[in-house]
Amino acid sequence: MTVLVDGHSLTIDDVVRVARGGERATIADECHESMHASHAVVEECLSRGEPVYGVNTGFGKFSSVAIGAHDLRRLQRNLVVSCCTGVGDPFPTDVVRAMLLLRANSLVGGRSGVRPVVVEGLLEMLNGGVHPLIPCQGSVGASGDLAPLAHMAIVLLGEGEAEFRGERLAGGEALRAIGLEPLVLEAKEGLSLANGTQAMTAVGSLAVHDARLLADTADLVGAMSAEALEAVPDAFDACLQESRPHPGQTLSARNLRHYLRGSELIDGAEHGRVQDAYALRCMPQVHGASRDAIEYAASVVAIEVDSVTDNPLVFSETGRVVSGGNFHGQPVALAMDVLGIAVAELADISERRTERLLNPALSGGLPAFLVREGGINDGLMVAQYTATALVSENKSLAHPASVDSIPTSANQEDHVSMGTISARQASDIVRNAQYVLAIEAICACQAIELRDHAPSPSVTRVWDLVREQVAFLETDRPLAPDIERVRRLVAEGSLLSAAGSTE
Repeated sequence: MTVLVDGHSLTIDDVVRVARGGERATIADECHESMHASHAVVEECLSRGEPVYGVNTGFGKFSSVAIGAHDLRRLQRNLVVSCCTGVGDPFPTDVVRAMLLLRANSLVGGRSGVRPVVVEGLLEMLNGGVHPLIPCQGSVGASGDLAPLAHMAIVLLGEGEAEFRGERLAGGEALRAIGLEPLVLEAKEGLSLANGTQAMTAVGSLAVHDARLLADTADLVGAMSAEALEAVPDAFDACLQESRPHPGQTLSARNLRHYLRGSELIDGAEHGRVQDAYALRCMPQVHGASRDAIEYAASVVAIEVDSVTDNPLVFSETGRVVSGGNFHGQPVALAMDVLGIAVAELADISERRTERLLNPALSGGLPAFLVREGGINDGLMVAQYTATALVSENKSLAHPASVDSIPTSANQEDHVSMGTISARQASDIVRNAQYVLAIEAICACQAIELRDHAPSPSVTRVWDLVREQVAFLETDRPLAPDIERVRRLVAEGSLLSAAGSTE
C-alpha cells in the first residue's frame, strides 16, 4: 500500500504505517501545481526587491539584515548547516521515518514556497530507506524543531550522516546508494525544511498510537488481576457508570464487563466482600480519565499532522507572504505533557494491582509472591520492585516540560515550548508503562493458575498466549527475559488480539 501525501488528509494511523510498517508515500498529483505557484510568489517577491523574512533577510535576531541576490543560496545552506547542533542518541528509525513523512506532508500543500523537488527528495529518502541520523536532544520547540529538522535536511544536501540498510554512511554516499543527487537549495527552502514541529509531532504521533493501545491493554490486564483477586464486579455495572458518563470511564467499564463475562473465578467467589480496594474498584474511573486525556492529545496531534508549521507562509491565491508563529510547539507541548501524565497513571494503578497479587495480606489466599515454596524461592517478589522503579521514574518524567521557557536568539525568540522534550518524555513514559503492565500480566497469569476456578473465555485466551512465552514459575529463574517477551506482546497489541473484540 502507498500513503498519499497531500497536506490535509494524513492520519496518525498513516504515520504509524509508514514509520513502522515500511509503507511507501507519494505526492498527490494536484499538489505539484500548488507548490509551483507558491514558489513563483517567492521569486516574484525577490524580483521586486521586497524584504521577506528568511528569503532575503537573515534569521532570528538577524532578521533586519538584508541579503543580496548573489548570497540567497548560500543563506539557505548556511541555515541548515548552522542548525545542526543536536546532541545525544539518534532518534529511532520509526521516528525518523515519521519526520520525513510529516515534513513532506507539511510542505506539499503549497504554503511554504518550496519547489516540488524538495518534497520529492524527502520522499525518495523515505521510500529508499535512507534514514538521517538525527540527535534527539537540542530542540526548544520554537522556532520549531530547528536542530532535528536540520540534521534531517542536511542529508538531502549530500552532507551529514544517514543509516542505510543497517550501515552508517556519509549523507552523500547514502544518497548515491538510491540514485539521488544532492539538492541545491533555492530561496526559502532551507528555512522551510528546518522550521516546523515535525520532530515533536513524529514522536507524539507514535506515542499517541502506543498510548491508545496501552489504555485498552490496561483494561484487559486489569480484568485479569480482577479475576485473580476475585473482585466484586458491581463496581463495573453499566447503571453505575451512566450516573457519571465520562466517555473514557464508560468505555473502560464496558471493556471490563466484557473481559469478565463467563468467569468462574468471579462468579464462584465466596469471600463475602461487598467492595474492593480502589486499584480494582476504581479502574473505570482511573483508566477512563487517562483515556479521555489520551484522546485530547490525539486530537491535537491529528491537527498538527496536517498543519503547515514553517514561517513565513506563502499564499499564492493573493500573492502574499505572511510572517507569523505557526512553528511554535505549544499546542503539541501541552498535549504531550498531558499524554505523559495520563499514561503514568495507567502504570501507577497497575503497580498497585501487582502489589495486591503478591502480598499475602491482600491477595485473598494466594501464596506470598505467587510461589508455592516460598523462602527457598522468592517468586515474583522482585518483579514488583522493577514496576515500582519504573512508576517512580515516570513521576519524574511526568513533570511538564511545557511550563519552562528559556529565551533564545538574543531574546527575539523570548518564549519557547520545549515541546520536543515533552514528546520524548511522554514516549519514555509509554515504554515504562508497557513494562509495568507486562509485569502485572505475568503476575495475574501466575495467580490465576494458583486458583481453583477457571477464568473467563477472553482471559483464558490471553493466559494461553502468555504461557506460550512465559512458563509457570515453579522455582526461581531470571525474570528479565519473561518481562521483555510480554512487554512486546503488550506493545504489539498481541494480548488484545488474543482476547478478541469487545464490540
